[in-house]
Amino acid sequence: MSLKRQLFLASLLMLLIPWAGLKFVLELDDALRQQALQQLQERGKRMANLAGDRLLGQPAITTPNALYASPAETPIKPDGHADDWPGYDEPDHLQPWQSAEPLPVPGAPYLRWQAASDGRHLFLLVQMQNQAMQLFQQNRPDQPHDRFELVLQPPVTDLQQPVPRQRWTLRTSAPGSVNAIREDRQQTPDYRVQGAWRDRGSGWQLELQMPQPARGSLLGFQVTQGGQESSVPGTGIEPPPPLVQRIPELERALADQLGDGQQVTVVEPAGWIVAHHRHPATGQGPDFDDLSPVQVLEKITLNALRALIRLYQPEPTPLGEATHRLITGGLPDNHLVRRNDGSVWLATEHDLFGGRSLVLEQSLDQLLTVSGSALGSVLARSLLIILALTLVLLGYASWLSWRIARLQRLVSASVDEDGRILSPVPSARTRDELGQLQQHFSQMVERLQSYNHYLESFSRRLSHELKTPVAVVRSSLENLAHNSSEQERQQYLERAAGATERLRRILNSMSEAARLEQSFDQADKEQFDLSEVVAQATAAYQQLDADHQIRYQIPEAECPLMGSPEMLVQMLDKLVDNARDFTPEGGTIEVSLQRHSDHYQLCVFNEGSQLPEHAGVDIFGAFVSQRQGQSEGHLGQGLLIVRLIADYHGGYVEARNTREGGIDGVSFRVIIPVYRPETGSTL
Repeated sequence: MSLKRQLFLASLLMLLIPWAGLKFVLELDDALRQQALQQLQERGKRMANLAGDRLLGQPAITTPNALYASPAETPIKPDGHADDWPGYDEPDHLQPWQSAEPLPVPGAPYLRWQAASDGRHLFLLVQMQNQAMQLFQQNRPDQPHDRFELVLQPPVTDLQQPVPRQRWTLRTSAPGSVNAIREDRQQTPDYRVQGAWRDRGSGWQLELQMPQPARGSLLGFQVTQGGQESSVPGTGIEPPPPLVQRIPELERALADQLGDGQQVTVVEPAGWIVAHHRHPATGQGPDFDDLSPVQVLEKITLNALRALIRLYQPEPTPLGEATHRLITGGLPDNHLVRRNDGSVWLATEHDLFGGRSLVLEQSLDQLLTVSGSALGSVLARSLLIILALTLVLLGYASWLSWRIARLQRLVSASVDEDGRILSPVPSARTRDELGQLQQHFSQMVERLQSYNHYLESFSRRLSHELKTPVAVVRSSLENLAHNSSEQERQQYLERAAGATERLRRILNSMSEAARLEQSFDQADKEQFDLSEVVAQATAAYQQLDADHQIRYQIPEAECPLMGSPEMLVQMLDKLVDNARDFTPEGGTIEVSLQRHSDHYQLCVFNEGSQLPEHAGVDIFGAFVSQRQGQSEGHLGQGLLIVRLIADYHGGYVEARNTREGGIDGVSFRVIIPVYRPETGSTL
């Protein structure tokens, strides 16, 4: 699997954050619903007691046949046009119409009405459909005409005698304003009851205004045509139905008890709503046009949370809502209900005296707003961060893949199929792990290139070293076969023996390191003074080499060491021989031994040419030599033996270009740990 896919799968694991957030929101929503239900029940009990006190002494309405008067929030002018009635701009099916027949017969006369009250006056809006308007003719009163009859029965109290009914009749000889006639007062006009009658083509419309009846009154009407012969069902006048109105005092008292996103409804036994108030939800926030991109994402996330929560929530039960009526039929066990507008509420119902009930509801959107606004913001920002991190990781993975592929191409281009180094790998500009890897590849290719050059030169040197003694042996044998003189034959035999001895030395030199490693297993270590061994060996070098100036410095104190003095002398011989080869005639070779707190430092410095800055290979490796054009058999084993002997004594060797006493040269330093005789161990 590619690195890009691995990082992509790793970034997908961050999706566990919103999943865990969703699980938390669901659990939080359930806990909040239970807590909100308990609070609703406690608040509902208090509000039920308050409503019961306010309704004390008022008769309960048990009949479904009633005239309901909605509160008029704006002034109504009885001009017959009805453009100032509540809900006039709404679609027809959303307006609060009442009728005696819920399902009208197509083509048959159909009467519907609305009632409203502003506290001083009662307004009636009556529409007749599928029946043309028939006017009253003054000269022909017996002709069929439309007549509107209105009956009012004031409430009866214990302190007074029953109040007689009030009856009004309205008819018009032309569309327009109309006044009522008081039938119980000898057909006298009553200018308090007035309105306007308008022709609507296939029907008519009557808008009426009258003084506000007392609470508990009975009010009914009916429409007749041609006397009592033809009538259209209205509310009825024998007996008139009760007039049902909202109670402002009760609504104001209940409004003070509501919290954000709650609504309360008080209904009569027949379902008529006598009090209703809704407290708007808080935290609506700015308009959509004023939102920032992050806030838009938060809104989208919050809406998605609402949809998911509703998906996992129990199914709400629809409420039996009708015009100005609410029939609960008992709330479900989960207390979740759905209104006709699609909103979902958490509801509790509390019984009042006389069969009345109080329904208190809490908006689930408000609960989610409280619980999910902050969490929705967190989830929205988490999604945004996850998306950004995913893109960053994919981009980073693509960049890493490109760098790895580029490094692969560079390495492949530097080596051909036969293993030859074609070109070096360029150094990396970055300092991260891939940059270090490219740097290591570059160094490795350089070392391989140098090592390949060494192998090629080694084969040439080995061929050169073997060619001369082999040629001597071959020519000696050929001359030996063609000469009969004993003296000449002896001369050729000596030349062949000398060449053979040279071949033996070359072969011994090639296997010297292997024999040395085998001798390590059989060698016995002994305690000796390193300074004395170095002093004796250096003194011998001075006597045997008159072409160079060999100087040495050793400490006055003893330098005890546990090891093999013969091997250390052999190591020093290799270092001094190597120094002679690179030191010009008359040059200086310095041998020094220094004692430090935890190690000895044996240093051999030679004047002359320096090591190349980038040798490419380890000069202490097998068959490695920096000599060029040497005639003797230097096969690169000397410094390898030096490294092996240093390793045997627990130390190491290093070489570097240096300048001592104003002279440039090369310094080989052997670091050997100090031996403690009192403890029998090295540091």
